[in-house]
Amino acid sequence: MKRRHNMPFGAECRDDGSVRFRLWAPAAHKVDLCLVGSNGSRIFPMRSRDQGWFELATDAATPGTQYRFRIDGGQEVPDPASRFQPQDVHGPSEVIDPTSFGWQDEAWRGRPWEEAVIYELHVGAFTPAGTFSAVAERLDYLANLGITAIELMPVADFPGKRNWGYDGVLPFATDSAYGRPEDLKALVQSAHDRGLMILLDVVYNHFGPEGNYLNSYAPQFFTDRHKTPWGNAINFDGPDSRTVRDFLIHNALHWLNEYHFDGLRLDAVHAILDDSKPHILTELADAVRSSIEPDRHVHLILENDHNQARYLQRTQHCQIQRYNAQWNDDIHHTLHVLITGEHDGYYVDYAEHPLNQLGRCLVEGFAYQGERSILRNGDVRGESTVGLPPGAFISFLQNHDQIGNRAFGERIATLAEPRAVRAATAILLLAPSPPLLFMGEEFGSKAPFLFFCDFEKGLAEAVAAGRRNEFARFARFNDPASRAGIPDPNAASTFDTSRLDWKDLAQTPNRDWLDFYRQLLKLRCQHIVCHLAEACAIKAHYEVLEDRALTAHWDFPDGAKLDLLANLSADPIVSLTPPTSKLIYASEEVSDDALNRGTLPAWSVAWFLA
Repeated sequence: MKRRHNMPFGAECRDDGSVRFRLWAPAAHKVDLCLVGSNGSRIFPMRSRDQGWFELATDAATPGTQYRFRIDGGQEVPDPASRFQPQDVHGPSEVIDPTSFGWQDEAWRGRPWEEAVIYELHVGAFTPAGTFSAVAERLDYLANLGITAIELMPVADFPGKRNWGYDGVLPFATDSAYGRPEDLKALVQSAHDRGLMILLDVVYNHFGPEGNYLNSYAPQFFTDRHKTPWGNAINFDGPDSRTVRDFLIHNALHWLNEYHFDGLRLDAVHAILDDSKPHILTELADAVRSSIEPDRHVHLILENDHNQARYLQRTQHCQIQRYNAQWNDDIHHTLHVLITGEHDGYYVDYAEHPLNQLGRCLVEGFAYQGERSILRNGDVRGESTVGLPPGAFISFLQNHDQIGNRAFGERIATLAEPRAVRAATAILLLAPSPPLLFMGEEFGSKAPFLFFCDFEKGLAEAVAAGRRNEFARFARFNDPASRAGIPDPNAASTFDTSRLDWKDLAQTPNRDWLDFYRQLLKLRCQHIVCHLAEACAIKAHYEVLEDRALTAHWDFPDGAKLDLLANLSADPIVSLTPPTSKLIYASEEVSDDALNRGTLPAWSVAWFLA
């Protein structure tokens, strides 16, 4: 089976053997195609079309040909819609024929969202080799763990040999540090062979600071009317924004159709600034939903600090309209405060009533649904989640942000005692909302996950200084001397330190953690998932006891009733009334006798199902 997503830009291999090249360069007077060879470049003038387009079809190029575009007889630039950059972001692009890969997964239609158990990983740091092929070698391990969906951090081409991926500048090209396009397609197919969904992070809120040539020939891609943390915003609502919007909508369709990904996670959409109607998030989701086959499960996920429930709405019959779910930072922050005691920086909004906020997250989704945020200078944050199912909120105790945005990249296993981490994990993995794990979490890895990159000289020093200054708001980094000890993101050692050490699995404590996660995910599959298919607007409530314990209850439409008892403190609690339903899980410290008496030991959890 062959797959190709046709686009109005880039290099397209045509059936007659020629290649059509198209570039939007509204600030250029003349554009040439430069075919790169061992004896120099061959230059072909491109024909000027309406509205800033330049086009050329030629049989002088074939799959594998390397090329650049020359702007007004001077600067040579890569194709912004390049499918592959064999020599990184500053080098030539390569003509790729998507139909050269023979897909064998035509029967794969994906999996329903209620089955999602997500495992986030960084391709470069997940294995010693750091490639797509090396990830594929670990798929059986992930399937045996109980994972149903792999989420790759961004793989779009970034500058240098190492990067989190959120500094990509060529969004259609797979980064050559991880392998070629066919290697990523083989990984996707291998995941499908094992019944695993595979999702991809994409970045539509900015382009990275190195290797972005758009300003030299298409400055209309950006606007100074909106500002983001990275400078001028992408132009989604000004003059010439139609082409910009199409560029990123086609990018989403390219990954979903040409690479057969099962879904996308859109990074930090609160930084996508668009005053037009429909908002780009709405138009993009509508384009995806209308182009995907009706019987294929494709999932769209948001990261959105604004907690805008509007994007997560369901139909009257609980069908997903646009976006399946949002990463729920609120539940992470409440649990982090409860089990570590940290409450500075962005945890300040969760310092006073974390148990109440945890209860609200468990039964309603967001903790902030229109309340004022101390961190945001009293601004209102969030929208009501009434009518949304638990599946609209992805829960996690760790992810790349919450580990990597710490100065020293500490994982939760180094910040909280094991009993506390186990209790929090047991809550997340058996609650109705879909859980997300970060690579290595399941075996108690204590390897840090630091912020790393590989920028050119000058920019590298600026990024390192900026990174250290970000932590001035935390008490322990108030003075410059303490911030100077924060690892340099550009140092190769920072990346090497962040790689998973799979030898940890030979250690008894790590094997015990792995068994613990496998047990919980098996219980989730056996007892929880079957009640989620029709679980829209579930009746649920919670209660906080003595500022130390929490009870939560869910009534599912199929008649099942789920109860949680949790003691998230260092002292036992003796005033609980346990349900009469079947106990499906209890922390190892919980005895039947103590539970019958209403006693729950420190840092312990019990789940019941009728």
